[in-house]
Formats: sequence, structure tokens, C-alpha cells
Amino acid sequence: MDRTTRENVLALLEEHRGGLISGSEIGETLGISRAAVWKAIHSLREDGHQIDAVTNRGYGLSEESDLLTVAGILVHLHHREIEAHMIHIKKQTGSTNQDAKALALEGAAHGTVLLADEQTAGRGRLGRSFHSPKGTGLYLSMVLRPGGTLAAAVPITQAAAVAACRALSVTAGLELSIKWVNDLYLDGKKVCGILTEAVSDFETGHIEALILGIGINVTEPTAGFPPELRKIVGTLADGAQSFSRNRLAAAIIDELLDILPELETLSFLDEYRRRCFILGQRVTVQRGNDSFEATAVSIDVSGGLVVETDDNKHLTLNSGEVSLFLNKGDNK
Repeated sequence: MDRTTRENVLALLEEHRGGLISGSEIGETLGISRAAVWKAIHSLREDGHQIDAVTNRGYGLSEESDLLTVAGILVHLHHREIEAHMIHIKKQTGSTNQDAKALALEGAAHGTVLLADEQTAGRGRLGRSFHSPKGTGLYLSMVLRPGGTLAAAVPITQAAAVAACRALSVTAGLELSIKWVNDLYLDGKKVCGILTEAVSDFETGHIEALILGIGINVTEPTAGFPPELRKIVGTLADGAQSFSRNRLAAAIIDELLDILPELETLSFLDEYRRRCFILGQRVTVQRGNDSFEATAVSIDVSGGLVVETDDNKHLTLNSGEVSLFLNKGDNK
């Protein structure tokens, strides 16, 4: 079966997801025979797509069918400069960020995206692991080439957090909150983490590429989360309307590309401040081997977190780890 025919049929089914489109209409739209339509449907089903067939009415892609596909992402994507060859999907990989970094070093274009259905070595900030089970999350890394210096790109993580919030609002009807600097929360539980890495020229200090990784818990794994994560992590399914990972991936790509021009004015920081739920709260700050308690006061003009220590000093954090202080031994 010709790959283009399969992807074109899948794209039409994605456009009509939740409804039906007749075999004759598919054939007329794509300029192929009814037999070719049937072969494409059969091939897609073999790949795992849940496609319903209703006599005398046509075919429909089930709302429960949620395989990541290039065609499924492209049909929802507004930024048409992102072409099919720029979207890479793997069933399993160690880390999408590592794969995207390799693509960047090979000269991958601005906007190149790598997604995986499962990560075996997903990473978060400070070298932590990111639980990435098969088929239950969206694990996406994007190659960006914004130019400029590394210092000018520091707020990209805050920008990505806002972009992800906007994408989730559009696709899932959810309004998420942000824990400085890179975590998104729903109903008090972490559902998304963001990791930004740079490929830079050390002599000039200019950025060759930024690798922006976003990991989202969409649904809970069949076996549940590991015991150590159950109290602190949640999923979009805890509060979301029905949506597909393809549509969510497209929305995130669009929102990331849309927000990049705001890096010059940092206009996204107003929304970041509104969504940042730790402001005004007691927090524990971890910097290297040192930790101390403070009150989160504000987000400064460059995205740093301003905290007030117990001796009334104001410090601006541009790195480090912040946990909401609840009770002794009970931070998140």
C-alpha cells in the first residue's frame, strides 16, 4: 500500500474524527478507487488505528483511536511551514531531547519536531528521570534556532510553559497553573514538565540551536504510577474533555512558534505571573547543596523568581529548585 495514499486517507479521517465519511467521498477527494480506499483502511487498521465502518454511511476514526502520526498532526497544524519531513515519530526511544539534539547537530531546520510513544530514559531538570510509559503521554522535543546569545534565550522555558498552557486550553479546555520555573499543574498535581537545552558556540556565545522538550501525562498507565509519584503527579484525563494526542501535539507546535517573537518583548511574562501559583506562598529553595525557606514574592522582568528570606532580604533566582512549603517533609 502506497504510504502517501494511507496518510491521505488518515488525514481525511482525522478531519472527520467523531463522524463518518463515505468511501466514495474519500475516493473522489483523493482521486483513488473504492478498492484503494478499502486497502488503505485495512492497512491503517493493521497499524492499530480504530476505524469504524457503518454500512451505507462510511468510515469513521474512533475518538478512542490515539496513535501518534505525522498525518494526524499535520491536519491540525496551522503553521504550514512545518512539513511532513520535519516531524519524526518513534514508537520508543531513550530521550526525545537527546534525539532532537542529534538532529540539530546534523543541521535539522528550525521547527523540526521529534515525538515518541514511549521514553525509556526520559529526563527532567537537574538530571531527574521523567516517567514516560507507552501510549499514555505526549513526549515532544522541538529544534529551535532563534539566533542571539544564550543569555537572551534564558526566558524560553517560561515562554514554553505559557505556550503549553495555551495549547491545553484550546485543545482540552483546561486552565493549568505553573510552578516556577518549568512545571505545569492541574488540581494540585504535576501533569507536565519542560526541559530546555542549548547547543551553543562557546567562542561567540551565540546559540546554534535550542532543544525544547515537553512531557505531558495524558492518561494514567494501566498499572498506575509508581508509588513514589502517586501523590504528586496527575493526568490531563483527570479534568479534560475528549481530545487526541495528535491535536494536542499540533497545538503545542503552533503555540511554541507563535510565542517565539514575544521573546524580544517578554510580553508573555504577564500571563506567566497570573498562572504562577507559588507567588505569595512559603517555599523551600534548593541551590546546589544549600537550601533555605523564603516567601515567593514576584517574577521579575526577565522571568527570575524574587523571594524574600526570613531576614527580609530579597533574592532573585534564575536557577535552582523551588518547592511549595507545606509541612516539614511534605514539599512538592
